[in-house]
Amino acid sequence: MPLTDLRPSRPPSTVDYLAEELRAAIMRGELAPGEQLGEAELATRFEVSRGPVREALQRLVSEGILHAVRNRGVFVTELTLDDVLDVYRTRSVIERGAVELILDDETPAASGREETYRALGPSVAAMRAAAERGDASAVSDADQEFHEVLVECSGSPRLIRAMRTLLVETRMCLGELVTTYADLRTQASEHETLREAIRSGDTARTKALMLEHMADAVSRLVDKRAPA
Repeated sequence: MPLTDLRPSRPPSTVDYLAEELRAAIMRGELAPGEQLGEAELATRFEVSRGPVREALQRLVSEGILHAVRNRGVFVTELTLDDVLDVYRTRSVIERGAVELILDDETPAASGREETYRALGPSVAAMRAAAERGDASAVSDADQEFHEVLVECSGSPRLIRAMRTLLVETRMCLGELVTTYADLRTQASEHETLREAIRSGDTARTKALMLEHMADAVSRLVDKRAPA
Protein backbone atom coordinates (compact mmCIF):
# COMPACT_ATOMS: atom_id res chain seq x y z
CA MET A 1 0.00 0.00 0.00
CA PRO A 2 1.44 3.42 -0.92
CA LEU A 3 2.17 5.68 2.03
CA THR A 4 -0.10 8.28 0.50
CA ASP A 5 -3.03 5.88 1.09
CA LEU A 6 -2.39 5.71 4.82
CA ARG A 7 -4.45 7.94 7.03
CA PRO A 8 -4.07 8.47 10.79
CA SER A 9 -6.98 7.14 12.80
CA ARG A 10 -9.45 9.82 13.79
CA PRO A 11 -9.81 10.37 17.53
CA PRO A 12 -13.41 10.19 18.71
CA SER A 13 -15.24 13.48 18.86
CA THR A 14 -16.50 14.80 22.18
CA VAL A 15 -20.02 13.80 21.19
CA ASP A 16 -18.89 10.27 20.27
CA TYR A 17 -17.06 9.97 23.58
CA LEU A 18 -20.01 11.18 25.64
CA ALA A 19 -22.47 8.93 23.82
CA GLU A 20 -20.24 5.89 24.36
CA GLU A 21 -19.70 6.68 28.04
CA LEU A 22 -23.43 7.09 28.66
CA ARG A 23 -24.25 3.98 26.64
CA ALA A 24 -21.73 1.96 28.66
CA ALA A 25 -23.08 3.32 31.95
CA ILE A 26 -26.58 2.19 31.00
CA MET A 27 -25.28 -1.23 29.99
CA ARG A 28 -23.51 -1.60 33.35
CA GLY A 29 -26.64 -0.61 35.20
CA GLU A 30 -25.04 2.56 36.59
CA LEU A 31 -27.89 4.57 35.07
CA ALA A 32 -31.15 2.87 35.95
CA PRO A 33 -34.27 2.63 33.77
CA GLY A 34 -36.40 5.72 34.34
CA GLU A 35 -33.50 7.80 35.65
CA GLN A 36 -33.42 11.41 34.44
CA LEU A 37 -30.26 12.80 32.82
CA GLY A 38 -29.59 16.51 33.17
CA GLU A 39 -27.51 18.43 30.65
CA ALA A 40 -25.97 20.76 33.22
CA GLU A 41 -25.01 17.95 35.61
CA LEU A 42 -23.45 15.86 32.83
CA ALA A 43 -21.58 18.85 31.43
CA THR A 44 -20.07 19.48 34.86
CA ARG A 45 -19.24 15.83 35.40
CA PHE A 46 -17.45 15.48 32.05
CA GLU A 47 -16.03 19.02 32.09
CA VAL A 48 -17.49 19.94 28.70
CA SER A 49 -19.98 22.51 27.46
CA ARG A 50 -23.67 21.64 27.30
CA GLY A 51 -23.71 21.57 23.47
CA PRO A 52 -21.92 18.21 23.03
CA VAL A 53 -23.91 16.77 25.94
CA ARG A 54 -27.15 17.76 24.22
CA GLU A 55 -26.01 16.15 20.96
CA ALA A 56 -24.95 12.95 22.72
CA LEU A 57 -28.30 12.71 24.49
CA GLN A 58 -30.15 13.28 21.22
CA ARG A 59 -28.11 10.50 19.61
CA LEU A 60 -29.09 8.04 22.35
CA VAL A 61 -32.70 9.15 22.08
CA SER A 62 -32.59 8.29 18.36
CA GLU A 63 -31.21 4.85 19.30
CA GLY A 64 -34.09 4.28 21.71
CA ILE A 65 -31.77 4.02 24.72
CA LEU A 66 -33.08 7.30 26.10
CA HIS A 67 -36.40 9.00 25.60
CA ALA A 68 -37.33 12.67 25.82
CA VAL A 69 -40.46 13.92 27.56
CA ARG A 70 -41.62 17.38 26.53
CA ASN A 71 -41.10 20.00 29.25
CA ARG A 72 -39.67 17.35 31.60
CA GLY A 73 -36.32 16.17 30.25
CA VAL A 74 -34.48 13.07 29.06
CA PHE A 75 -34.77 9.70 30.78
CA VAL A 76 -33.24 6.23 30.51
CA THR A 77 -35.75 4.09 28.64
CA GLU A 78 -37.77 1.64 30.69
CA LEU A 79 -38.46 -1.56 28.78
CA THR A 80 -42.08 -2.67 28.76
CA LEU A 81 -42.92 -6.36 28.89
CA ASP A 82 -43.63 -6.23 25.15
CA ASP A 83 -40.14 -4.76 24.63
CA VAL A 84 -38.58 -7.57 26.66
CA LEU A 85 -40.47 -10.22 24.72
CA ASP A 86 -39.38 -8.67 21.43
CA VAL A 87 -35.72 -8.51 22.53
CA TYR A 88 -35.67 -12.19 23.41
CA ARG A 89 -37.58 -13.29 20.32
CA THR A 90 -35.11 -11.40 18.15
CA ARG A 91 -32.13 -12.79 20.06
CA SER A 92 -33.52 -16.30 19.68
CA VAL A 93 -33.63 -15.93 15.90
CA ILE A 94 -30.13 -14.42 15.73
CA GLU A 95 -28.50 -16.96 18.03
CA ARG A 96 -30.12 -20.02 16.48
CA GLY A 97 -28.95 -18.71 13.12
CA ALA A 98 -25.46 -18.40 14.56
CA VAL A 99 -25.62 -22.02 15.76
CA GLU A 100 -26.57 -23.19 12.27
CA LEU A 101 -23.56 -21.44 10.75
CA ILE A 102 -21.16 -22.65 13.45
CA LEU A 103 -22.20 -26.28 13.06
CA ASP A 104 -22.35 -26.17 9.26
CA ASP A 105 -19.07 -27.59 7.96
CA GLU A 106 -19.56 -25.69 4.69
CA THR A 107 -19.56 -22.24 6.32
CA PRO A 108 -15.91 -21.15 5.95
CA ALA A 109 -16.15 -17.94 7.98
CA ALA A 110 -17.62 -19.66 11.06
CA SER A 111 -15.34 -20.79 13.86
CA GLY A 112 -16.61 -24.37 13.95
CA ARG A 113 -17.78 -26.36 16.94
CA GLU A 114 -14.43 -27.02 18.63
CA GLU A 115 -13.22 -23.45 18.18
CA THR A 116 -16.53 -22.11 19.45
CA TYR A 117 -16.45 -24.51 22.40
CA ARG A 118 -13.03 -23.15 23.37
CA ALA A 119 -14.05 -19.54 22.77
CA LEU A 120 -17.03 -19.91 25.13
CA GLY A 121 -14.88 -21.41 27.88
CA PRO A 122 -13.75 -18.17 29.58
CA SER A 123 -17.28 -16.76 29.92
CA VAL A 124 -18.61 -20.04 31.33
CA ALA A 125 -15.72 -20.21 33.81
CA ALA A 126 -16.30 -16.58 34.81
CA MET A 127 -20.01 -17.24 35.25
CA ARG A 128 -19.38 -20.31 37.41
CA ALA A 129 -16.83 -18.47 39.59
CA ALA A 130 -19.14 -15.46 40.01
CA ALA A 131 -22.04 -17.74 40.91
CA GLU A 132 -19.98 -19.51 43.55
CA ARG A 133 -19.18 -16.21 45.26
CA GLY A 134 -22.74 -14.90 44.85
CA ASP A 135 -21.81 -12.01 42.56
CA ALA A 136 -25.00 -11.51 40.54
CA SER A 137 -23.64 -8.55 38.55
CA ALA A 138 -20.59 -10.54 37.39
CA VAL A 139 -22.82 -13.47 36.44
CA SER A 140 -24.84 -11.07 34.31
CA ASP A 141 -21.69 -9.72 32.64
CA ALA A 142 -20.44 -13.23 31.84
CA ASP A 143 -23.89 -14.22 30.56
CA GLN A 144 -23.83 -11.38 28.03
CA GLU A 145 -20.25 -12.19 27.03
CA PHE A 146 -21.22 -15.82 26.34
CA HIS A 147 -23.94 -14.83 23.90
CA GLU A 148 -21.85 -12.13 22.22
CA VAL A 149 -18.99 -14.58 21.65
CA LEU A 150 -21.41 -17.21 20.34
CA VAL A 151 -22.72 -14.87 17.65
CA GLU A 152 -19.22 -13.64 16.79
CA CYS A 153 -18.16 -17.26 16.21
CA SER A 154 -20.77 -17.50 13.44
CA GLY A 155 -18.51 -15.37 11.25
CA SER A 156 -21.57 -13.53 9.91
CA PRO A 157 -21.06 -9.74 9.92
CA ARG A 158 -24.81 -9.20 9.64
CA LEU A 159 -25.73 -11.44 12.55
CA ILE A 160 -22.97 -9.83 14.61
CA ARG A 161 -24.19 -6.35 13.68
CA ALA A 162 -27.80 -7.27 14.48
CA MET A 163 -26.77 -8.68 17.86
CA ARG A 164 -24.82 -5.54 18.70
CA THR A 165 -27.90 -3.38 18.16
CA LEU A 166 -29.52 -5.32 20.99
CA LEU A 167 -26.60 -5.11 23.43
CA VAL A 168 -27.90 -2.28 25.61
CA GLU A 169 -31.45 -3.63 25.80
CA THR A 170 -30.10 -7.13 26.41
CA ARG A 171 -27.95 -5.85 29.26
CA MET A 172 -30.93 -4.07 30.79
CA CYS A 173 -32.92 -7.32 30.63
CA LEU A 174 -30.04 -9.34 32.13
CA GLY A 175 -29.80 -7.00 35.08
CA GLU A 176 -33.44 -7.73 35.84
CA LEU A 177 -33.24 -11.42 34.95
CA VAL A 178 -30.36 -12.32 37.25
CA THR A 179 -32.47 -11.57 40.33
CA THR A 180 -34.95 -14.30 39.33
CA TYR A 181 -32.46 -17.11 40.06
CA ALA A 182 -32.60 -18.39 43.64
CA ASP A 183 -29.27 -20.13 42.94
CA LEU A 184 -26.95 -18.38 40.47
CA ARG A 185 -25.28 -21.71 39.72
CA THR A 186 -28.43 -22.68 37.79
CA GLN A 187 -27.78 -19.86 35.33
CA ALA A 188 -24.17 -20.99 34.91
CA SER A 189 -25.25 -24.61 34.39
CA GLU A 190 -27.62 -23.63 31.57
CA HIS A 191 -24.73 -22.09 29.67
CA GLU A 192 -22.46 -25.06 30.32
CA THR A 193 -25.15 -27.29 28.79
CA LEU A 194 -25.38 -25.05 25.73
CA ARG A 195 -21.60 -25.09 25.33
CA GLU A 196 -21.47 -28.89 25.51
CA ALA A 197 -24.32 -29.17 22.99
CA ILE A 198 -22.36 -27.04 20.52
CA ARG A 199 -19.35 -29.29 20.96
CA SER A 200 -21.52 -32.35 20.22
CA GLY A 201 -22.32 -30.97 16.78
CA ASP A 202 -26.03 -31.79 17.12
CA THR A 203 -27.61 -28.76 15.43
CA ALA A 204 -31.24 -29.69 16.19
CA ARG A 205 -30.56 -30.30 19.88
CA THR A 206 -28.47 -27.15 20.26
CA LYS A 207 -31.13 -24.99 18.62
CA ALA A 208 -33.81 -26.60 20.79
CA LEU A 209 -31.76 -25.88 23.93
CA MET A 210 -31.25 -22.29 22.81
CA LEU A 211 -34.98 -21.86 22.24
CA GLU A 212 -35.67 -23.37 25.67
CA HIS A 213 -33.05 -21.10 27.25
CA MET A 214 -34.64 -17.98 25.76
CA ALA A 215 -38.17 -19.13 26.64
CA ASP A 216 -37.10 -19.72 30.23
CA ALA A 217 -35.66 -16.21 30.45
CA VAL A 218 -38.90 -14.72 29.14
CA SER A 219 -40.95 -16.82 31.57
CA ARG A 220 -38.84 -15.65 34.51
CA LEU A 221 -39.17 -12.01 33.50
CA VAL A 222 -42.93 -12.31 32.94
CA ASP A 223 -43.36 -13.92 36.37
CA LYS A 224 -41.25 -11.22 38.00
CA ARG A 225 -43.33 -8.44 36.48
CA ALA A 226 -46.64 -10.10 37.31
CA PRO A 227 -48.71 -8.22 39.93
CA ALA A 228 -48.22 -9.63 43.41
